Amino acid sequence: MHGLIGSIIIGCLAGFCAGKLMKGGGFGFLMNLLLGLFGGALGGWIFEALGITWGGLLGQLGTAIIGAVIILYVAATLKK
Repeated sequence: MHGLIGSIIIGCLAGFCAGKLMKGGGFGFLMNLLLGLFGGALGGWIFEALGITWGGLLGQLGTAIIGAVIILYVAATLKK
């Protein structure tokens, strides 16, 4: 699943999963999906900087979920 559409789908799925993992740290369904898109980019950047690579669809999803959780955590902290 490559390309822009695949990245959008993975980002949205990551935002949904991150919202469920944060338990109260989310911002609602649509905002979590949007933050998931940015989380995918952040997770990819962090993992690349650390030299960590995950292959395949599950690796992309895991990277995006970790990035989305980080973004949701920061956003929840700033919201307070």
